Amino acid sequence: MKRLFLKTLVAIMALPLVGVAHAQDKGLVAVSMPTKSSARWIADGDNIVKQLKAEGYTTDLQYADDDIPNQLAQIENMVTKKPKVLVIAAIDGTTLSNVLKKAHDAGIKVIAYDRLIRGTPNVDYYATFDNFQVGVLQATSIVDKLGLKDGKGPFNIELFGGSPDDNNAFFFYNGAMSVLDPYIKSGKLVVRSKQMGMDKVGTLRWDGAVAQARMDNLLSAYYGNAKLNAALSPYDGLSIGILSSLKGVGYCTPQQPCPVVSGQDAEIPSVKSILHGEQYSTIFKDTRELAKVTVSMIDAMMQDKKPEVNDTKTYNNGVKVVPSYLLKPVLVDASNWKHILVDSGYYTAAQLQ
Repeated sequence: MKRLFLKTLVAIMALPLVGVAHAQDKGLVAVSMPTKSSARWIADGDNIVKQLKAEGYTTDLQYADDDIPNQLAQIENMVTKKPKVLVIAAIDGTTLSNVLKKAHDAGIKVIAYDRLIRGTPNVDYYATFDNFQVGVLQATSIVDKLGLKDGKGPFNIELFGGSPDDNNAFFFYNGAMSVLDPYIKSGKLVVRSKQMGMDKVGTLRWDGAVAQARMDNLLSAYYGNAKLNAALSPYDGLSIGILSSLKGVGYCTPQQPCPVVSGQDAEIPSVKSILHGEQYSTIFKDTRELAKVTVSMIDAMMQDKKPEVNDTKTYNNGVKVVPSYLLKPVLVDASNWKHILVDSGYYTAAQLQ
């Protein structure tokens, strides 16, 4: 009897442990990120994996080195593992239709992460920031610094766009131009190169070296005897390249201060540049919050519930309007960087020294 009691006791004690183990195994979520060349994508990957694991999911995180065939091959491999959900930050959002059809046929849900996936019905949700507002904030920082609202000007400006294969780049540019265009039409802002529109100002793969080379050419061709007052840059990696070009011809000195240069992603080199009085502003997009929204979407779908969204009109991928959750971007400059970036715990003060 004693032996039977002990066996029964052991079996009973084991039951809760089985229950806990089962509750903590919600299945596989595969995450495809575009590149490790940008610090923000490393942070995105780290944050989403951390939060998925905390919620009981197993993860498969892969980076594609900004190589479209590589990302396609990685996603095809992920589909064979039959994850519950695919989370994809696409390099080129137009190249995934076939593999996402396979995912759909296998019952795999798909979330477009920060970059819209285009040309397919097989994307369920989109988690991102208000990308049009990003451009509005970038342009507004330039307008405010130059004093255009107070009637100052005219000032010379050059425009830089993001990668033309990234849907977000058009939202950034259009948001910025909604602010800048009235001043360009009134003559208060002058684009001496006359290079406007994403077909002329786009920067493939968000490559800072390409932006630097283009700025070299602009300065040589149009600013021999003229001063550049501002540069619209949609991303910090481009901003650093633009500033390197400007420094090469004598800007960013006490005699010739830097033009007003915008940015995005609050990457550490650009935050340091802001603190040194070079880059003027950047846009902070808290990847911790984007990861939280994405994991919440996953949890809802796994419980056969509809995820929370706050936009059902804006993001038409050419086949369908993708239900989206848009987070709010935040402008960062020398006046508020500590409160926004350090006090929030995103960076430590030591990282920015």
